[in-house]
Amino acid sequence: MPEAYERHLVPFSFRPFAIDLAARAAALGPRTVLELAAGTGALTSALLTAVPTASVVATDLNEAMVTAGSAREPRADWRQADAQDLPFEDGSFDLVVCQFGVMFFPDRPAAYTEVRRVLTPQGRFLFNSWGPLASHGFGAAFQTALEQSMPEGAPPFLNAVPHGYSDPAVVTADLTAAGLTLATAEEVTLEGVAESAASVATGFLTGTPVSAAVQAREDAQALQAAVTQRMTDRLGTGAVTAPMTATVYTAHP
Repeated sequence: MPEAYERHLVPFSFRPFAIDLAARAAALGPRTVLELAAGTGALTSALLTAVPTASVVATDLNEAMVTAGSAREPRADWRQADAQDLPFEDGSFDLVVCQFGVMFFPDRPAAYTEVRRVLTPQGRFLFNSWGPLASHGFGAAFQTALEQSMPEGAPPFLNAVPHGYSDPAVVTADLTAAGLTLATAEEVTLEGVAESAASVATGFLTGTPVSAAVQAREDAQALQAAVTQRMTDRLGTGAVTAPMTATVYTAHP
């Protein structure tokens, strides 16, 4: 999964927002940065480029992601860590960042409480979360193609998890419950560019938990071909583009 995630999903979906988030981080002038849910290191690399004087500790719960990320971006200090039980001392970082990871935390207030604990008193928590699935051109196209190809019931993963935490009021309430104060919430729409609709389909089918439901089927190859064709019919041939919307949040203790 890390290889498919890095090869097919990162370029069009995660790298544009990583550049945006890293620029926002640089404006804060951090010296010590903790990244949560770092994945294969898209934001990690952008941070180290934007803030070359900062020390960056990159963490992820998934050991395979940590292995892949540390090989790809060795300038950071990589650790396997649970965001709800961080292995760091109080007040260790003046910036905690997280790109599209908070949606996966089982207990967000608990994770945010840990963020508050490891932040310095003047520290900042900078993170983003996807908007509704309909606001992600590639994700919406994939889910539609998947549902058309699996009329008996397609996995709801994209809508339920990555795009299931899109209400700023809910996010604000979770931050407040953890003792953090929301400073800013900005909706950002960026253009994603993928090498082809087939690459997008492959990314979602093999680089996300959707892969488990698809690979368990006897007709997995035929299903992948059907989804790819439907996405090509919708997005076009050759390089494809689509708008993607997220909300960027900044909070402090």
